[in-house]
Amino acid sequence: METLQMLMAGFSEAITPGNLLMAALGALVGTFVGVLPGLGPTSAIAILLPVTAVLEPTQGIIMLAGIYYGAMYGGSTTAILLNIPGEISSVPTCLDGYPLAKKGKGGPALGISAIASFGAGILGVIGLVFFAPVLADQALKFGPPEYFALMIFALTLMVSLSGTSLLKALLMGGLGYTLALIGLGPSSGMPRFDYGSSTLAGGLDMISIIIGLFAIAEVLKGIEEKRLTTVIGKTGRVYPSKADLKKSFAPMLRGGIIGFFLGLLPGCSAAISSFLAYDMEKKASKEPEQFGKGAIEGVAAPEAANNATSSAGFIPLFSLGIPSSPPLAILLAGLMIYGLTPGPVLFEQNGPFVWTVIASMFIGNAMLLFLNLPMVWLWVKLTKVPYGIMAPTILMLCTIGAYSVRNSLFDVLVAFFFGGLGYLFQRYQWPIVPLILCFILGPLLEESFIQTMAMSSGDLTILLERPISFAILVGAAIFLTISMGLNRRTQKRVKEEKQRGIDVA
Repeated sequence: METLQMLMAGFSEAITPGNLLMAALGALVGTFVGVLPGLGPTSAIAILLPVTAVLEPTQGIIMLAGIYYGAMYGGSTTAILLNIPGEISSVPTCLDGYPLAKKGKGGPALGISAIASFGAGILGVIGLVFFAPVLADQALKFGPPEYFALMIFALTLMVSLSGTSLLKALLMGGLGYTLALIGLGPSSGMPRFDYGSSTLAGGLDMISIIIGLFAIAEVLKGIEEKRLTTVIGKTGRVYPSKADLKKSFAPMLRGGIIGFFLGLLPGCSAAISSFLAYDMEKKASKEPEQFGKGAIEGVAAPEAANNATSSAGFIPLFSLGIPSSPPLAILLAGLMIYGLTPGPVLFEQNGPFVWTVIASMFIGNAMLLFLNLPMVWLWVKLTKVPYGIMAPTILMLCTIGAYSVRNSLFDVLVAFFFGGLGYLFQRYQWPIVPLILCFILGPLLEESFIQTMAMSSGDLTILLERPISFAILVGAAIFLTISMGLNRRTQKRVKEEKQRGIDVA
């Protein structure tokens, strides 16, 4: 009851005109940032952090928080309509969102994305209200061995995402990890594979690779196909049907739960949770062969996961002062600038501030839903723009996005290089997602492995002696077995469908 009373007091402050304006502004800017490929919430929050110095602490943090979870909403828009993920966490959304758009269901896909994002965001905030201290304390039990086991668990996704060839997926995963090795070593700090170049010593930027493999590759593919518009076919009705909502409800719930619990872990990004949620949904589906061809569940689950992760990340931030992602690390800096020290005493010494910010997150998520659902028709209109105009516009945004991350022309060249590679990968049916997955997980796996070996003096049995890491490894083995069986079943069904097609012809 005391918690609810403090939350109600927070709502009374959050609905004041100034706080409502900041929540709305943050939601709008966040959505816009999410739509633009390459910019991302980290850059936007960093750019606007000095601006918030003129605001009151509550208003400043409300706006920055709104940008963060607003960007999670916006990242799915171009992923669905243009096959261009605005955020890394939107990559799984591309797998089924874009095929849905090509089938004339871009509007319902965007609607499901907005609803899933809203539901999962609210779920995360509810967890923040009632379970922050307890869950944050449990998250501290995750040490290097547990993170190493979790990364191994995540790598089992390659089997599910392998498409028609597991060998190709493993080779692409190996390429992704090799690319991640370029730059400074996580333990030694020594440059690797830089060949004497100071530019390569900084490593390859993930955003540039994503922009190249998806956005630029899609433009090249469109030029080859001589497209007249962005999406082939009609876009369909704007709002999802009852059937779509019914099919998406359980995936939203499962994705939200996965994203919420992974969001408590420092370093576990929304990208990892969205990949895991997508894989989980594919395993739970009665028709896994439809994933990658336009399954609405393949949009609902990862979108719910990445938004639940972003909301849940505020739990260790407020309760322990531990940021679980780069945008939250900048938010932590904002709190410190205002003289607010996150941790257990934050709720005691600055209770009105904390509960006002939490209440504003409920309001901000509702704003995003009511902003994004009516705006679906506007985003759908993008698909009607002639391709002769859209293609150079996309390339211009890609160039700006790749350059803005580190202000480096090298990153722009990397984006266009991987654009050419991505075009070839698509043409010859080499799966791109395993490359991205291993590029993301590779450094985390390596760092946690080095720390684990340092803890145990080189004894790998530490993974079996700690209950959580052992349970995760057992889960990884079970999921790997299920994935391999599911993969074989899917390939068998696809083969039977092709055979029936030949027979009918």
